[in-house]
Amino acid sequence: MTMELVLKLLGIIVVASPAVLLGVLGMLLLCGAKLTESMQSGLTKTGVILGLVAASAILVLMLVTGSRYVPIEFGNWVSIEAAHYHFHLKFVFDRLSVPFVVLSFVLCGTVGAFANVYLHRDRGYRRFFLLYALFLLGMVVSSLAGTIETLFFGWELVGLSSALLVAYFHERPGPVRNGHRVWTIYRIADAAFLVAAITMHHLTGEGDFTRLMGTRPWPEGIASIAPGPAFAVGALLLLAAAGKSGMVPFSGWLPRAMEGPTPSSAVFYGALSVHLGTYLLLRVSPLLAVSLPLRVLVIGLGLASAVFGALASRVQSDVKNGLAFASLTQVGIITVEIGLGLRYIALIHMIGHACLRTLQLLRAPSVLKDHQMLEDAVGAHLTGDSVQTSVGVAPWQLRLYLFALHRGHLDAILDDWIVRPFLSLFRLFDSFERAWTNFLSGGDSRESDRLSPYGDSLEDVL
Repeated sequence: MTMELVLKLLGIIVVASPAVLLGVLGMLLLCGAKLTESMQSGLTKTGVILGLVAASAILVLMLVTGSRYVPIEFGNWVSIEAAHYHFHLKFVFDRLSVPFVVLSFVLCGTVGAFANVYLHRDRGYRRFFLLYALFLLGMVVSSLAGTIETLFFGWELVGLSSALLVAYFHERPGPVRNGHRVWTIYRIADAAFLVAAITMHHLTGEGDFTRLMGTRPWPEGIASIAPGPAFAVGALLLLAAAGKSGMVPFSGWLPRAMEGPTPSSAVFYGALSVHLGTYLLLRVSPLLAVSLPLRVLVIGLGLASAVFGALASRVQSDVKNGLAFASLTQVGIITVEIGLGLRYIALIHMIGHACLRTLQLLRAPSVLKDHQMLEDAVGAHLTGDSVQTSVGVAPWQLRLYLFALHRGHLDAILDDWIVRPFLSLFRLFDSFERAWTNFLSGGDSRESDRLSPYGDSLEDVL
């Protein structure tokens, strides 16, 4: 058996392990099987460990043999030859995807072990681990994607599981509303991603990254595209990355995402999902070398996100929101590193920050409990509550503080300039459609308007 065949077999195991885990858990739950917590935890551990061992073996073999690019292709699943569109399922193991998929298995395994205890006897235990398996599959597919349509498939799985876990405590209206907000922001990012994928197919005739980014392995590929189209595709992908990673102006969903359980907050918005946008920028980084305006745009967005995250994290009243905006600061710095062409530094920074932030978020509930117990033992507050009013505050400092306290008014800006115009436009189209159908059917337009599914306010929709 040749080394190339061994690598491909291991690669199939890496992809198949989360897929089989999701399929087994889903089928057992649909069939009404009474899975105990130990059984479900055992299945999850088996799938994660199997994928981690296979991914680690690939990493070792690639280091030993000096191989830098191992593709695994499953052919076209959908093909429209006349329009040059197809869904080509392809996975790639290289210097970017292998470290990131190993990181995904390590952190998902750590969070899974934590959640097994954290959610013990919780009514949504089985639902959590089913969505957890869906997220793991999405991360593995996104990490190893060799074509833009394969990456979009994994991207959607990650977004769906993220939104559903934000709304995990669905008995309360707050988590459901915030989960819907997260899903809405993801829809904007996904729309930009989809337009970029169609544009890429139009330019090259296929969605394979090697066709657009060059045949040399990452990070040495050279994009075979003109500066103008490179800027257009890159700007769309940057918009998608900004929405997925919570960068400016989409940072408002980050604190809302903390409504989910602590394990999902740790692995999603501290470690993996929040870095998926920067991973996308690393994957298409050869585009930045072609277009200088695109590099300036990436660096500017990274700087704005880093500064905003640093300001907002300092005025949060709870630890999870503070850590979420601290993650945004590091994501912004990573984006700047990518814009400057420091690809290996960005990858190392991303891996280190993901591990650190995961451990911080998992430890946060225990820290708060330990702090409260210590205060009870001492009989006094350990942090001063008094404010020194004698120290003067400059007007610009007060404005900066209020800006950070209101989180840059980003949610209000999105509501006023994107959501409300969008809803107004489609309400107008809805009124035209109802007037036309009522004219043809001879119905009562007032009764039709009374049964309209659209609310009168933004809160009815969001």
